[in-house]
Amino acid sequence: MKTQAKTHPFRGTRKCRWLRRVVLLLIVLLPISGVVHASNHYTDRQLEALAERVGKTFWFNPAQGKTPQFLTSPASNAASFQPATNESFEITELTGQAAKDPYYRVRFDSGKVGYIRPEMFHEELNTTILTVDPLAEEKRKTELGAEEEKKRVDWIKSQPWSPAVKEASLRKQPTLGLTSAEIKRVVGAPSRVTKVRSTTKVHEEHWFYADGKTLTFTNGLLTKVDKREK
Repeated sequence: MKTQAKTHPFRGTRKCRWLRRVVLLLIVLLPISGVVHASNHYTDRQLEALAERVGKTFWFNPAQGKTPQFLTSPASNAASFQPATNESFEITELTGQAAKDPYYRVRFDSGKVGYIRPEMFHEELNTTILTVDPLAEEKRKTELGAEEEKKRVDWIKSQPWSPAVKEASLRKQPTLGLTSAEIKRVVGAPSRVTKVRSTTKVHEEHWFYADGKTLTFTNGLLTKVDKREK
């Protein structure tokens, strides 16, 4: 009569437990290793797309009141710094392409050089980093104002006036006896004009300015200057 070999009651259970532990360990470790590899991996086409930003200038959004962190060298353990919000920067190079570990090399208005990961750059784009100068309109108005002021000064210096009248005109102080056209060149156009009706041949105008100044013209010549305290 054949007898069946007895198996240890716990042997199969221990083996199953060991296999389950190995499987669980692989499940935990494999995704982590995959993420680490993917974070530093770029295809050649992706690198070409990133390199298209080289040579372009970017600005910081003053409304955010902060700037992203930049590195002092193309390494994750490099020291970091934050540039001023009023600086712009140009991307001068995409480093690390051969190793597929890219960093943007940038140069700021001050001449300082920094580095930033492309993914960090993309994360900050359109929030703290802008593709258009947010102060462009303000700068344009400032430049136009400077050009107009230069024309005003040059015109005053070219007039056959006495040095005292020229000096006052340069300070935008109206001088009695100047014509309305000359006053407009000296102090600018008024915000409001009123004409006084008269049955005589005397024509009177009152020019009002935003700073409280009122100029009175009689037959086209400045005859009175009133200054109202605001």
